[in-house]
Amino acid sequence: MTAPTLRDVAQLAGVHPATASRALNPQTRPLVNADTARKVLRAAESIGYQPNPIARSLKTARSSTVGLVIPDLTNPLFPPIVRGIEDVLTPAGYNAWIVNTDNDPGREETQVESLRSRQVEGLIVATARREHPLLQRLHQSGVRMVLVNRRVDGLELPSVAADDDAGIAMAVAHLAELGHTRIAHLAGPQQTSTGVARARAFRHAMIDNGLTDDPALTVECGYWSESEGAQALRKLLDSGARFTAVVAGNDLIALGCYDVFAERGLTCPDDISVVGFNEMPFLDKMRPPLTTVAIPHYEIGVESARLLLDTLEDPERHPRSVLLAPSLVVRASTAPPK
Repeated sequence: MTAPTLRDVAQLAGVHPATASRALNPQTRPLVNADTARKVLRAAESIGYQPNPIARSLKTARSSTVGLVIPDLTNPLFPPIVRGIEDVLTPAGYNAWIVNTDNDPGREETQVESLRSRQVEGLIVATARREHPLLQRLHQSGVRMVLVNRRVDGLELPSVAADDDAGIAMAVAHLAELGHTRIAHLAGPQQTSTGVARARAFRHAMIDNGLTDDPALTVECGYWSESEGAQALRKLLDSGARFTAVVAGNDLIALGCYDVFAERGLTCPDDISVVGFNEMPFLDKMRPPLTTVAIPHYEIGVESARLLLDTLEDPERHPRSVLLAPSLVVRASTAPPK
């Protein structure tokens, strides 16, 4: 049996093939009378017609695909972001190609070139470093991009992120209200805009709460990972620094603290209180459940997809950034100091 064709659909629906084509394409469907569009869709479904995206892209010079560049697919931060992106792209007639870079610049470049060879119409990028030559080159060559949770120094691109300043301010204020005065910060990588923004926000929040900002109580993590968080806390403890609470750059770094507590015989929150950042899944199942700054992951994905669609529709649109409000989720990992 031969596969049903567009002409078969048009004949069954009693319309011209061009009308059937417009009705079957979500991007052009509004151009067709609603009753006619329903008739065409029913006809296509009844005979099992499936549009050929390759043929369509050859005809229209548009692939209706978007590349999604993720640094670490094992990080629980990203699945809800991806879901938000897909929930916007799919009704608009777009599909997403997802690639994982493992935070490796060489792999990232290879994966991005692979996406471009598939004629993706734009990129949503979650891997940006503060200095990012690859994104600079892509921008100069006219590639449409939106940054997720990151920014690049000196590069004006649409971006979507949570308000890091507000989130860190909430974390520090919460600990200060509990009575903590010696608060440490396990900062994220300083080659990322997020790591820099949260470290800067921590310093400002300490001052705003009338606390001493002691540089000896800030340790940089090389990666956003549990192992790096554990290593940073070990370094802080071995230095002999006095502190009763930790604000971690993200939840994975905070989970690294839990590993060290078990190693060193420390109790959280009796010995040290901990606040994370991101609100990953299952933090309420930890022992103790982790207090953290919740960011709206799904909404970040939704807004980034909308920004990219806006950019594809109007390439001359001035780049705009969207900041989404975080919230503090208080659990049992924070308590007044002894």
